[in-house]
Amino acid sequence: MSDLLTLLELGGPLVALGGGAAWARTRHPALYWNTLGLPLSVLRLLTSYGSVMDSCGLTVAPSRLRVLATYATTRREIRPVPPRRGLIRPTTTGLRLRLRLAPGQEPADVAASAERLRHAWGVHAVHVTPVKPGVVELRLVGYDVLAQVRMPKPTAPDPLRVPVALREDALPFVRDYLTIPHQLTLGATLSGKSMYLRNLITGLAPQPVALAGIDCKRGVELAPFAPRLSALATDPDEAAELLPVLVTEMENRYDLIKQRQGIAPSTPDEDITSDIWGLPESQRPVPIVLFVDEVAELFLTVTRKDEERRDEMVTQLIRLAQLGRAAGIYLEVCGQRFGAELGKGATMLRAQLSGRVCHRVNDEASAKMALGDIAPEAVDAACSIAPRAPRPRRRR
Repeated sequence: MSDLLTLLELGGPLVALGGGAAWARTRHPALYWNTLGLPLSVLRLLTSYGSVMDSCGLTVAPSRLRVLATYATTRREIRPVPPRRGLIRPTTTGLRLRLRLAPGQEPADVAASAERLRHAWGVHAVHVTPVKPGVVELRLVGYDVLAQVRMPKPTAPDPLRVPVALREDALPFVRDYLTIPHQLTLGATLSGKSMYLRNLITGLAPQPVALAGIDCKRGVELAPFAPRLSALATDPDEAAELLPVLVTEMENRYDLIKQRQGIAPSTPDEDITSDIWGLPESQRPVPIVLFVDEVAELFLTVTRKDEERRDEMVTQLIRLAQLGRAAGIYLEVCGQRFGAELGKGATMLRAQLSGRVCHRVNDEASAKMALGDIAPEAVDAACSIAPRAPRPRRRR
């Protein structure tokens, strides 16, 4: 009887601890990682670093000088040399450490072994990022951060920069209009494209920027934001009236820039500008972001008159995409497909949209329309997104 009580006293807490850990790992992975997963992964990394690098083929033969020095001092044979490891920096979602590559190695060698490193160190994913020549950063993600999306704490907002989604490496995806002025976002129905657009508008709403929208689905996506939008077109006829206004505004802003360029030779270099951001703040017009939802609706025609209207709207969109950046006018174009089959000017407009976001698509051709010309290696990843994959949630 006493032996049974002793077993219960010792085994009961262990069973409860194991059951609690299993429950936390399933229901609250962030809690499990910060309490148990993090120290266990650090321990695995420290104790197996050399052997894991060797088994992954990431070691090189030591230099002759090192071999002679080691043999002269210790009389033992030196092992292959792994990349030099930097400090391990824990995060709330994983670990970060930098590796100084051995001579003859390149970042692609480490990236090719990312899946092996993931299993060896018991983490959810390993991402490799080059930092500078000869140095890469390993970002180890402890759990699936996309299962329960938690955006990082917001910082002071930068002009026209919006953290709109979470990446699989636990870093925020930031939409920066000053770096990438125009973007094309493609995705099938229920892929999260509309929610991504709403998050983007919500992030831009508090900033000093004018927002305009073209939503040819009778405004069902952008109508809730109508009080914040400066203009909203809900059908092709209204879009045909809005686009010329934006083109005229762009031309007026170029006239303002040209007036600023008519300067005296004694004017300092910092006062010379080729876009609105070089203008004095008192003269600088407000940036404009134009959202176009279901862009294919602007290309569809029924009659000859519709074709003329379509050609005019497409020409105006192309002009805004080509010249709008310097005038502070930016495009955010969304749709399910956007290829040459839409009609005249489709591929020319797509070529001007340098930023690309591709959600789940229905076929490989749609993924190639979005990513094939700038990141062919990402086409397979877009096609592999499952229909039940977590979609972004509305920002509050």
